[in-house]
Amino acid sequence: MTKYKKGSIIRGTVTGIESYGVFVSCDEYYSGLIHISEISYGFVKNITDYVNIGDVIYVEILDVDESLGQLKLSIKNIDYKYNRKAKRRRIQETPLGFNTLAYNLPIWVEKGLKKVKKVPNTIDKK
Repeated sequence: MTKYKKGSIIRGTVTGIESYGVFVSCDEYYSGLIHISEISYGFVKNITDYVNIGDVIYVEILDVDESLGQLKLSIKNIDYKYNRKAKRRRIQETPLGFNTLAYNLPIWVEKGLKKVKKVPNTIDKK
């Protein structure tokens, strides 16, 4: 059973760039090539306009060669630099707004001062 399947989108690291394409390391056993024709629908003048060595990108698997551990890859149809971090949501203000903080702040300050007053000053005692 193969680890990678045709049509899957996986993460890889760019390990080499040549005039004909990009070499990508997918794991310790598999590596792949993104042919220059699979980088963009338009003319690709300089591959480094799209990727650089060391970039972690997402690639689509076009074909798998199990015996050699090689993959034919593409970034043409996908958002290859997609950042999968969760988007920040806007903080919604509660009906009370800052009233809760305004109410509790003096209480918190008083508790903090009581703690500080209980701690002996070691500098004064010589």
